[in-house]
Amino acid sequence: MHSLRELYNIGKGPSSSHTMGPNKAARLFAGRHSGDSARFEVTLFGSLAATGKGHMTDIAILEALEPIAPTTIIWEPSRFLEYHSNAMLFKAFDAEGSVLEEWTVYSVGGGALSEGPGREMSLSGEVYDMNTLTEIVQWCDSHGRHLWEYVDLCEGPGIWDYLMEVWEAMKASVERGLDTDGRLPGPLNLSRKASVYHVKALGYQPNLRSRGLVFAYALAVSEENAAGGTIVTAPTCGSSGVMPGVLYHLSHGHSFSDTKIIHTLATAGLVGNVVKQNASISGAEVGCQGEVGVACAMASAAACQLFGGSPYQVEYAAEMGLEHHLGMTCDPICGLVQIPCIERNAFAATRALDANIYSTFSDGRHRISFDHVVAVMKQTGKDLPSLYKETSAGGLALQYQQR
Repeated sequence: MHSLRELYNIGKGPSSSHTMGPNKAARLFAGRHSGDSARFEVTLFGSLAATGKGHMTDIAILEALEPIAPTTIIWEPSRFLEYHSNAMLFKAFDAEGSVLEEWTVYSVGGGALSEGPGREMSLSGEVYDMNTLTEIVQWCDSHGRHLWEYVDLCEGPGIWDYLMEVWEAMKASVERGLDTDGRLPGPLNLSRKASVYHVKALGYQPNLRSRGLVFAYALAVSEENAAGGTIVTAPTCGSSGVMPGVLYHLSHGHSFSDTKIIHTLATAGLVGNVVKQNASISGAEVGCQGEVGVACAMASAAACQLFGGSPYQVEYAAEMGLEHHLGMTCDPICGLVQIPCIERNAFAATRALDANIYSTFSDGRHRISFDHVVAVMKQTGKDLPSLYKETSAGGLALQYQQR
């Protein structure tokens, strides 16, 4: 598995696979042709073409290429390349119209890129020698260690400064979201709700106040993401509200130190990394179970560790967080990361807290492992028709169009 630096990315929304990834690819291509290109042509396939305008994919690409040479974008929503539905074909032309280079690249989720099977474009290389949560938990059990200590062993002490940057960015995104009102961009004319939920939550008795605050914090980040604000992929932009919603609430409500929080970010990162390694965190590949479902698993594990859960209980919490999102489709209305995405983040945050409570009542022993659920999620994603994998051609998106 790769470094957590490649899972937690700090950047602008609204989509890691449709905005961050294409922008990164365009910048790489621009760097190779900054002095020899007269024009560029970029063809977007499958999900990138189907929902790219709502996700501002074209803007992300043009931002990188247009300063160098005129750029044409071609949309091919009905063509799906075999490796991944988020495919891009970049072409650079010289002044005579001859092709200088053709480059096919895939945005595979969380801002990551790949050139095809076994050709992931990793900056860190392989950092972890174990790729399943079962192996890692067993190692923790036999060595008397916590999951975050395995991260420390594999990544080295420098990871903690980076995770502190991640935590600061998460907190900032919550606070900006709570302090901002108004309409979100796009044709849905959706109003921000986080600040209203926050005010209302403070008026309730403690039991309801707690739940309302979690809603508010998760909404705040998801709305910031939808508006193109700076967020942290955890594991993606579309699911970026779940982890901050839970951690901001617990850090304020229970006075957990920053050290405790970044240790839980490490554990949650392991959970997300296992899914990224063995299945997918791309809504265009496996549906929303790979985005909000994985975010819920990560937040479930984080909450369980904060409240003293053993590695087995943490694994159980993560398993429930993902299992109860199996089959969740990705069908964004108008191709925007707004409906149902924002609301799903808020509900997944509260579900993560429930998974923590349920797991801590147990001894952590259970029949279906997290790794089993990851395998099922991957197969379920393959079985889902493309209508339900970030194309806005089915499900809620289609029903909204037909109203």
